[in-house]
Amino acid sequence: MWTGDDIYFMNLALDEAYRADCEDEVPIGAVIASEGTLLGRAHNCPVGSNDPTAHAEIKALRSAGAWLKNYRMPSGTTLYVTLEPCLMCFGALIHARVDRVVFGAADPKVSITSNLDMLAHARTNHQIEFQGGLLENECREMLQNFFQRKR
Repeated sequence: MWTGDDIYFMNLALDEAYRADCEDEVPIGAVIASEGTLLGRAHNCPVGSNDPTAHAEIKALRSAGAWLKNYRMPSGTTLYVTLEPCLMCFGALIHARVDRVVFGAADPKVSITSNLDMLAHARTNHQIEFQGGLLENECREMLQNFFQRKR
């Protein structure tokens, strides 16, 4: 099911999550790639930047857009992220025309893929393929360890 590129890019997303953890941010990392080429990468930093939109996915989209000099992602673009995206990030992914999202750990509190059922909503102008569970244990453990240290 997973390709070598999928595993490679998710490991880069985990590296980004580790960077967030080192900055005392919720450890979430994201990477955007197309046809084996890295377009952008980022980690969560809403606390340190005082910016509620500074999610890893949003920052990775900004990074890729700056590199591409375009707010739309090329055909075949995949976002790799360590935690299932929230609704805000889902909206940005639609606007950017990301084709596929691969996430590690599911987020049952804000799950787009199961609770909100946005993927099946026919009124969105762009459909995104979602696949979860890649390096799920590693992604989940990093988050759990972070929150255990906070308690």
